[in-house]
Amino acid sequence: MTKMYHIVLLKFPIAKAHRAAQLFAALEELKSRLPGFLSFTGGPYSSPEGLHQGYTHGFVMTFTDAAARDHYLFHPDHEKVKQEFLPDLEGVVALDFEGI
Repeated sequence: MTKMYHIVLLKFPIAKAHRAAQLFAALEELKSRLPGFLSFTGGPYSSPEGLHQGYTHGFVMTFTDAAARDHYLFHPDHEKVKQEFLPDLEGVVALDFEGI
């Protein structure tokens, strides 16, 4: 079965890095309320490669399919989370792909 993966990279300034845990908790809470939202995991950058280009945190969400991902993307509760946390960020990159 093909699943949809939603990967997001975040640049938190040092003074706002504590907000990452709050963001991750808010996104984890959405998982329990949205059908087809299978999993969420995230954390701070921790690779010794140094290829992060200033991105400090990242997360991955797994959805049953593109329709479930789209439901999440345009859900009013997701919009509230975005409004609360986007002002804290210096950069965001999102990449979605279908996989097994």
